Amino acid sequence: MARAEYIEVESNVRLHITDAGEGRPVVLIPGWPLSDEMYEYQYNVLINNNFRVIGITLRGFGKSDKPYGSYNYDVHASDIKKILNKLEIEDAVLGGFSMGGAIAIRYVSVDNGAHVSKLALFGAAAPVWTQRKDFPYNLPKSAVDDLIELNYQDRPKLLSDFGKIFSATETSLNEGIRNWLNGINLSASSHATAQCLIALRDTDLRSDLAKITLPTVIMHGKKDKICSFDLAEQMKAGISNSHIVAFENSGHSLFLEETRKFNEELIRFAEK
Repeated sequence: MARAEYIEVESNVRLHITDAGEGRPVVLIPGWPLSDEMYEYQYNVLINNNFRVIGITLRGFGKSDKPYGSYNYDVHASDIKKILNKLEIEDAVLGGFSMGGAIAIRYVSVDNGAHVSKLALFGAAAPVWTQRKDFPYNLPKSAVDDLIELNYQDRPKLLSDFGKIFSATETSLNEGIRNWLNGINLSASSHATAQCLIALRDTDLRSDLAKITLPTVIMHGKKDKICSFDLAEQMKAGISNSHIVAFENSGHSLFLEETRKFNEELIRFAEK
């Protein structure tokens, strides 16, 4: 029997999922403003290595429903929990990229990470994406304010500018891959694109890190311009049972720039 491609998380809100393969579940959460399609070059490898893979497109993005309303990390974490409940998932590896990594941190910091026994963070936008008086890393808040403003004036330009800094250099990814990513980004709603930027700008996950006891791998590009490598070091300092796997030649798009290494490291971690 075919597995559900859409799961309702509340009245009139259905999320698109990819659910394939047999074995230990690996649940993958995309980053802003992508969909679960970003993991295309992970899915087959995971399935062929005897994992069940479940990619969840967050509300407002990709083929998921796009309601107006709140898009903070708690909303997304609650949506993920409802899906894992409905699918009766246990002992999963939860992986999240960029904002998806931040949401995964929020998810496992509540209820001891129900359904989940390991955490994998890929270029995660955590513990804080923007600078604070006591957190001098990554972007100033004003830079994110500019992104939000640009979203409402010229969203394609916002996405094109974002694409230019997505990898180590503008040509690290070939034109076909860049166009494919841009197409996924364009399918997001303008409302979700802006609201998630607000969540990225304002959410401080430092107190969440201390609650995480699950084995955690932090996979991060050394040349990341969107979530600087400092963030990986801050996550490692905050999560007791964690280790970093550095991607020396990657920017933010480590899953596409060093795909083979990315897939091998994820499988190695998931198999333990």
